[in-house]
Amino acid sequence: MWERRIRMWSGVIIALYVIPHVINHALGLISYDVMESMRHGMKAIWGPPIGAPFLLLAFLTHFFLSLFALYRRSSLRMPLWEAVQIGLGILIFPMILIHVIGTAIAGQIIGFDTTYEYLISVLWIAKPMRGVQQSLMLLIVWGHLWVGLHFWLRLKAWYQDWFIIIYAFAVVTPVLALLGFARIGRQLDQVNASDPNFLNRVFKPVNDYGAESVNNLLGLEFIGWYVFGGLVISVFVARFIRRLYRNRHGIYRLKVTDNILLRAPVGQSILETLRIAGIPHAAVCGGRGRCTTCRVHVGEAFMELPLPEELERKALTRVHAEPEVRLACQTKPRRDLAIRPMLPPTATARDANRPGGIQGREQKVAVMFIDLRGSTKLGEEKLPYDVLFILNQFFAEMSEALAETDGHYAQFSGDGLMALYGLKSDVDQGCRDAIKGAVNMVERLAMLNERLAREVKEPLRMGIGIHCGDAIVGTMGPPSAQNFSAIGDDVNVTARLESLTKEYGVPLIISAAAAKCAAIDVSGLPQHQADVRGHEGDITIYTVAEPQNISL
Repeated sequence: MWERRIRMWSGVIIALYVIPHVINHALGLISYDVMESMRHGMKAIWGPPIGAPFLLLAFLTHFFLSLFALYRRSSLRMPLWEAVQIGLGILIFPMILIHVIGTAIAGQIIGFDTTYEYLISVLWIAKPMRGVQQSLMLLIVWGHLWVGLHFWLRLKAWYQDWFIIIYAFAVVTPVLALLGFARIGRQLDQVNASDPNFLNRVFKPVNDYGAESVNNLLGLEFIGWYVFGGLVISVFVARFIRRLYRNRHGIYRLKVTDNILLRAPVGQSILETLRIAGIPHAAVCGGRGRCTTCRVHVGEAFMELPLPEELERKALTRVHAEPEVRLACQTKPRRDLAIRPMLPPTATARDANRPGGIQGREQKVAVMFIDLRGSTKLGEEKLPYDVLFILNQFFAEMSEALAETDGHYAQFSGDGLMALYGLKSDVDQGCRDAIKGAVNMVERLAMLNERLAREVKEPLRMGIGIHCGDAIVGTMGPPSAQNFSAIGDDVNVTARLESLTKEYGVPLIISAAAAKCAAIDVSGLPQHQADVRGHEGDITIYTVAEPQNISL
């Protein structure tokens, strides 16, 4: 986490220097004096004794941490934009060497101010090929900077609103900078043509330093090249050694679908394994843990995986992910596991922080469905506000019953609701709590009918169905209205049991499975075989005419 943050903020510091610096070049389209005025202002901030060492430290930190990040990658398979960013970043060091040596270092050692007059005279008149090189270097630095900024900022909500303006600025500014450089270069070339002593005057501090000393100074570029080459080669050698080490210290198997089983060395992330195999997988941020588009469902294997580190934990918390959901880019399994991608490979930045869809786990739970009988007739007899008043009191009583018996209010459906039990306990306790909740609800409805005796012609009645079984439990629904609920065949069965209370004329129906888990005495309860629509085979149920008589 700290390494990523330092690399990111060192890059931001460099950007704060580079962007005004490139704009400074563009001011050459106005005049040389305006160009020089801004350079003096930049020098006051970024020059010695504080600004220059601070900027150099930021550059070296960003460069070395980028090499370390390249080393840490198990695979060099990556999206094109990421490869472009890394490639441009690597090229910056050798391309910028002569610029730093000829300006900052030469200015300090020889003791003169490297004005735009001096710099552009070198690049435009004395050594035009160096001018081409430095123009290319400007485009490389600018391209690396804006690719990095784009794929960082595009996860921010405000960035989408300002994208067109930012994009135009990123494209137009380097063009204006090169045009400003060229304009002042042509002006200085004209001055040189009319004044034979122009270059001698401009280069006097350098000429006085001595040709041999200048050559020794410029020789630092070749030393820098050797250092750069050694560092890059050492990264790839270290990657090769690490690969040999990992291959000797175990592998894990990754099951993606029924037909795809991958093998990877321990220490390689899920995302890297998928990329090496050429399997498309979403990763908007490039696998840096900044977004959550690469998240996968790992099932029960989450208990055997290394715990999420701070970066991954914060990202998953932001989208309210369940423990079984992990980031593919950050998770490095040590044992075999099967995964299920949570988002399609085409996921965009807009999906990065959007929970959406189903994010949950398979769990045995007790499910309860409740429905208020005669609500349609009630609406015909009462004004809408009166019906709303009665319904609000009904649901308030049901909610209190749920709270008292550790039930979870999962869904609301006009005149009914769905509740879950056993979310924080085992399914047996969940079934006992669900039956207690049903008894509590029936008692509360009786008291509510006493209070509403003058408001309704007939007492309110309701039907309750209780069943238990496997369900997918978790956060689901549209992004703007997420709720914690459950889906599955056993949930559908419970809804059907609730509707059967009308046919049997009882307030409560309990499935045999739920009764067995709750360990209640069913000897005095009528038993039936119910044909549940959408479910294969009959289900044994118990009809309960007087829930308050159930012995728990």
